[in-house]
Amino acid sequence: MQIHGLQKMTLLDFPGRVACTVFLGGCDYRCPFCHNYELIDGTAQPVMDDKALLSFLEKRRGLLDGVAITGGEPCLHADLPALLEKIRALGYAVKLDTNGTHPDLLEELLERRLVDYVAMDVKNSPEKYALTCGVAQVDLDAIYRSIALLTNRAPDYEFRTTVVKELHEISDFTAIGKLIAGARRYFLQCFTDRDSVPFGDLHAPSGEDLRRFAGAARPFVPDTQIRGVDL
Repeated sequence: MQIHGLQKMTLLDFPGRVACTVFLGGCDYRCPFCHNYELIDGTAQPVMDDKALLSFLEKRRGLLDGVAITGGEPCLHADLPALLEKIRALGYAVKLDTNGTHPDLLEELLERRLVDYVAMDVKNSPEKYALTCGVAQVDLDAIYRSIALLTNRAPDYEFRTTVVKELHEISDFTAIGKLIAGARRYFLQCFTDRDSVPFGDLHAPSGEDLRRFAGAARPFVPDTQIRGVDL
């Protein structure tokens, strides 16, 4: 497997762990607010293969205790379970970031206990899902199934939404709250513009709007928080 990026240490990407972050290429979506679009359009070249990654992890045992796998969409890779098995054999906990489009592979990872924590992006209300993902249509049944898998079977997990002023309004968070009702935790993450974002003219919501949006979801998910913003 080709590895398209490696952050050698992070205290942020894997809750409660000193981890590294591994970036895999490719994605089902073309979200206009994506911060890692170079992983999607193919401009980011691989930096190593899985053998080199495992060699790095072997040397970091005792310094790191977790590996966060992100993308892109990691579940596009059919050989992901084999990689995670090798990472776990080195003694690492594994966190997976996913958009929920591949519930069959997600179910396999959960059944084989290859992930300790899963963070799933819930892009928007069902009616605006495809628009927010930058594609013609989305298999919402796959999204619903992935939500159910995490809620019922994941050892630990979170749902999260990147909030963009032009794409989200308060009714969307009522709908998202209903979609993930009973979830363990839900985070609203404020969009920030970067050079790597593929489309311009997108903006962060106001702090007031973020608070209102979180309040709309909280009756369904009591542990709804705003992440990464001082309000």
